[in-house]
Amino acid sequence: MSQLATQQNYYTKEEYLLLEESAEYRSEYYNGEIFAMAGGTRNHSAICINVNWSIREAILNKDCIGFDSNMKLDIPTHNIVVYPDAMVACSNIEFLDKKETILKNPLLVIEVLSPSTEHVDRIKKFIYYQSVPSIHEYIMISQAEPKVEAYYKQNERNWLYTIVKGLDETIYIKSLEYEIVLKELYQKVKWR
Repeated sequence: MSQLATQQNYYTKEEYLLLEESAEYRSEYYNGEIFAMAGGTRNHSAICINVNWSIREAILNKDCIGFDSNMKLDIPTHNIVVYPDAMVACSNIEFLDKKETILKNPLLVIEVLSPSTEHVDRIKKFIYYQSVPSIHEYIMISQAEPKVEAYYKQNERNWLYTIVKGLDETIYIKSLEYEIVLKELYQKVKWR
């Protein structure tokens, strides 16, 4: 994540949102600072497509909507706006804006880990996501190997951690009551 090169060093969330509406590329907002997002790799994109396909199947007969990485997430406790790789919101879906571009209450957030952002996704974003009351599950998908890690909120203070490794293993998405075989998430991925 690299900081946006501008003359101004601090932005309000409202200034960021105005800039983001007409921006040529996406940026995330972290408490006054704007950071440009790097482009994705072949494997990152393939995994994201597979994740979204699995989400589509998981919510087909549920009162839920899946969102891809074009939907922003508002994290008001930390004054942050980010673009997760995938999210699911159910029932009374709330947006920060009238254009419905900034989600307030997802149930599930998914990040596909990249070498340049893994530390942020694994530690900082997990802390941020924990502050959003509606989020009950956070899933991290590795690009380096067939490995999926999930945190499921048991109560306000405790999150259950699960790790699954291997293409023949399955990950149970507890918040959607849906199981996915890892080989489905990793279809068309090239291992190095």
